Amino acid sequence: MGGFPIRRKTSQDPERLYPLLKLAQSGDKQARNDLIEAYVPFVLRIASQTSRRYIDPDKDDEFSIALMGLNEAIDRFDPAKKVNFLGFAETVIRRRLIDYFRSQRLHGRTVPWTDFDVVDEGDNVINYVEVRTSLDAHERRQEEERRRQEIEEYAKRLHEFGLSFQELVDISPKHADARQSAIEVARLVVEDEEMRRYVMERRALPLKLLQERVSVSRKTLERQRKYILAVILLLSGDYGTLQDYIS
Repeated sequence: MGGFPIRRKTSQDPERLYPLLKLAQSGDKQARNDLIEAYVPFVLRIASQTSRRYIDPDKDDEFSIALMGLNEAIDRFDPAKKVNFLGFAETVIRRRLIDYFRSQRLHGRTVPWTDFDVVDEGDNVINYVEVRTSLDAHERRQEEERRRQEIEEYAKRLHEFGLSFQELVDISPKHADARQSAIEVARLVVEDEEMRRYVMERRALPLKLLQERVSVSRKTLERQRKYILAVILLLSGDYGTLQDYIS
């Protein structure tokens, strides 16, 4: 068993915190260093609480991981969201430490899950590892659902142009260089209003316009026509997860 849960304490933001944050996010290295140095005790407290033991800043990896978490929090903090920076930083630091402990478990180091029990301000026991694991699983399910919906919508769009997923498998350029060249042609069309409009209205490639702007031969463009059209449709639509495959 993991012993008694930790009680979290609230932190009051020092007067200089947000001015330093703004400077650090704008690229002021001295402001970032001053900010990190000022909050070393805060980082040590979170690292010790999460690790359930005293953390030696000169010897323990947990301190370095926690510092990196604070640095990440500085970069990611958005004042427009009206959240407390120290609360946000604590969450990021704990998550980075939990990721670290998880990797240690994978390499044979035993760290009981119950060691990460924390009591919040409402006396509710929270296990950050369980919460993070649940969030990860939820995010994966959401991403899978988004991908499924995108595939359905993209398949419909392809059908409108007389194309199909199965056909794309057959006509996709076999060599990476040829495939990348076709993708770049598609990007050019998407970024050019005249050519993009031509494609959407006529459901065909503007071969004459393309010949004036790319070094690819007309014969190659005609051979890769369907693949280029498919990529144009992909890049033109709201298919974020599918677009990652050609990034």
